Amino acid sequence: MNFITPILGVSAGHTTLTGLDWLAIGLYFAVLLAVAWKAITKEKDTAADYFLAGRNLGWWLVGASIFASNIGSEHIVGLAGSGAKDGVALAHYELHAWCLLVLGWVFVPFYARSLVFTMPEFLERRFCTSSRYVLSIVSLLTFIVSKIAVGIFAGGVVFGALLPELRLHIAGAEIDSFWIGSVLVVVLTGLYTMLGGMRAVAYNDAVQVVVLICGSALLTIYGLIQLGGWDELRRLCGSDMFNLWKPLIPAGVEATWAPVWEKNAAGETVRQAWYFNQNFPWLGMAICAPVIGLWYWCTDQYIVQRALGAPNEQVARRGSIFAAFLKLFPVYLFIIPGLICFALVKSDKVPGLSAAFAADPNAAQAAFPLMVEHLLPAGLRGIVVAGLLSALMGSLAGVFNACSTLFTVDIYEKMRPKASQHEIVRMGRIATAIMVLIALAWIPVVKGAAGLYTYLQAIQGYLAPPIFVVFFFGVFWKRLNAKGCLWAMVVGFILGVFRMLVDTPATLFKDFKYPEGSFFWIINNINFQYFSILITLVSAAVMVVVSYLTAPPDYARMRSLTYGTATDEDRLRTRESWGWRELAASAFVLAAILGAYLYFRG
Repeated sequence: MNFITPILGVSAGHTTLTGLDWLAIGLYFAVLLAVAWKAITKEKDTAADYFLAGRNLGWWLVGASIFASNIGSEHIVGLAGSGAKDGVALAHYELHAWCLLVLGWVFVPFYARSLVFTMPEFLERRFCTSSRYVLSIVSLLTFIVSKIAVGIFAGGVVFGALLPELRLHIAGAEIDSFWIGSVLVVVLTGLYTMLGGMRAVAYNDAVQVVVLICGSALLTIYGLIQLGGWDELRRLCGSDMFNLWKPLIPAGVEATWAPVWEKNAAGETVRQAWYFNQNFPWLGMAICAPVIGLWYWCTDQYIVQRALGAPNEQVARRGSIFAAFLKLFPVYLFIIPGLICFALVKSDKVPGLSAAFAADPNAAQAAFPLMVEHLLPAGLRGIVVAGLLSALMGSLAGVFNACSTLFTVDIYEKMRPKASQHEIVRMGRIATAIMVLIALAWIPVVKGAAGLYTYLQAIQGYLAPPIFVVFFFGVFWKRLNAKGCLWAMVVGFILGVFRMLVDTPATLFKDFKYPEGSFFWIINNINFQYFSILITLVSAAVMVVVSYLTAPPDYARMRSLTYGTATDEDRLRTRESWGWRELAASAFVLAAILGAYLYFRG
């Protein structure tokens, strides 16, 4: 680290990164720069090329880019921390890889036929222009408030963990490693996204997936070697930590609607209503989690934009299946290292790791970086750190690109229908730059707010249900019309925003509490998954009732956009786009998911 000390007044204290580690990280960034430059030089000055890579992405690029967009540094660190604390409980979310098969087999045919740029544009084709505007605005706000904020937070935390003593002195002011890391990650990622568009994002995602998987695999392998193998891991962790089923039936719940018995502050056992806060209630996991998963993987611009960049239905489906295969890796490469960390501390086979846990009762949340620090040799440590940076930059690039596309295609192009392709691409770059500036402005909010990260995780539970309803019901039920769609979204979003506003004071301010038993206290304490289920049911009811109380839609206008209006030619083209390879790959993913549930049963 001494070589950076004189630059801009940078000072650094103790760090676990050596010269070999920095060399590995430097090589990673060099490759990233070369790939981005190649993508930038191949770009044409058209909207299709900038936003969808010319609709010419190969299936492996589609799959790798979907996976890279999903996996951020906070994802890796959070899953490992959960593994060290609770075992394989959060594997439920990672095993939602089957949702990507729904994307490939159910939705890709409709998206490929429509040739849309964005999900709101598809909604306009199916329903009306108003629904497009509503979804565009809500999606943009959701990306800014949640995905960008979480990405910034992760960047600052990663740099803070790796280089805690790094400081930058400018004009007498001292900037800590959180700020340095956040600004660097946001600016670098925004730069190649702004210049290269979707092509640069997809190509870099391909590199990042390789580095991410290889780096995490190295940590898992080294951890198992140090521990003494898989059997020793199971022995030290015990059956509870290897049980995927137990978290679905929390202690005290003997039937579907039974109350929860908990201890209050005085240590007294109290009866709590079944719908009040539990971490992961089994009913919420069974109903809410799939709804959120299907919204995210099948209808969110952030993910689906990669499939839209495929040249045809076959490539998009294969890319979705490949992404589902890659989605199986986090259970074994991110959660299992957390269990390994727990076992190493329990067995005291790595004294430095045990000392770190003894000094900090919350050290489990930092299981991944602690293992990187205490297990890996120089050089390999740098590869794993590069993997963390890969995850962070991939997810952040995805949200920058999605925001740029939504704003330019759904709002700017609608306002200026005669804009040239050059103008549209230029506005796309400007929109990306604006997103970068918004991200930078978010840094002090993200750093200073208490409990913001947890709050942001619940946002999708409040905003996703109406989007899930209008897309899934809209594709399967041709009778539902534009008025039903619009009212379902408006009512659903009002409910979601209302819950967010109620949660905000209690989340951002440690000392704020609603009077116990009051209306707002009840709303604030209902588990977010149960409230999400409520929003889903209300949105669905509103959509169906309003649609049947008003005139049926124009079926000719919806041609090829629903199962009921698909033509024989559409069905034949879809049937010709898949064969035994796609079926076998999908069956393998489903078998792997089922195998994980059967194996991790304690």
